[in-house]
Amino acid sequence: MASTETREIRVLDSADALAEAAAATVVQAACEAVAAGGRFTVALAGGATPRDSYARLAAPPHAGRMPWDRTFVFFGDDRGVPPDHPESNYRMAHETLLAKVPVPAAQVFRIRAEADDPEAAAAEYARTIADVFGIRRGEQPRFDLVLLGVGIDGHTASLFPGSPALKEVFRAVAAVHVAAAIIPQRFTLTFPVLNAAARVVFLVSGPEKAKIVRAALGPQGTSVPAGMVRPMDGRLTWLLDRDAAALLPVADPA
Repeated sequence: MASTETREIRVLDSADALAEAAAATVVQAACEAVAAGGRFTVALAGGATPRDSYARLAAPPHAGRMPWDRTFVFFGDDRGVPPDHPESNYRMAHETLLAKVPVPAAQVFRIRAEADDPEAAAAEYARTIADVFGIRRGEQPRFDLVLLGVGIDGHTASLFPGSPALKEVFRAVAAVHVAAAIIPQRFTLTFPVLNAAARVVFLVSGPEKAKIVRAALGPQGTSVPAGMVRPMDGRLTWLLDRDAAALLPVADPA
């Protein structure tokens, strides 16, 4: 199938401006999704840049504009730790956003990352997604919005260079082992899910990300995992601060 992805690159003047733009983007996507289909499905990202965006989303004016009662929250990835662990993506999102807004608890779906059997936990999360989206075996969910970050090695979610999960074509959720990571056990949505989304937004800030941003957005972008995110029938947006965009051909702030 040929991709009908549309890609937008926005360069913001600072990390604060990026966080503000990200929060506004979430609100816009949520309102559009609810108007079109009655609910908003979103997969959250971990990391420092999303944290700042969540803090803004949890505060006025953005919090008051969100259709929280129609919002269904998932996670793009997490580390193999309990939900109260400092390295838990769920904990970060809960503390900065979810505990501060009136999203129904029954509409927040975390990965059971502390499970003794990682493969079973991944399969369980895939079943949860299928149940909420009402899809059958072999079909992929279509998230209204997926938020992603990028590591300096080009990984996104927990899809790392060289990982067998990069070649996954069927499973929606994979349990992966990252030997070089402090917490090697990871769980991640796979490319079939990311590339089935209606909209994917990367949030990237800092000068240390400039080289990998250039690689991911260049002609050989699919050589790094982040560059392999190319929605088949959706919208792809890269929100960058000036530092992260420094090595791109055009880096004027939006």
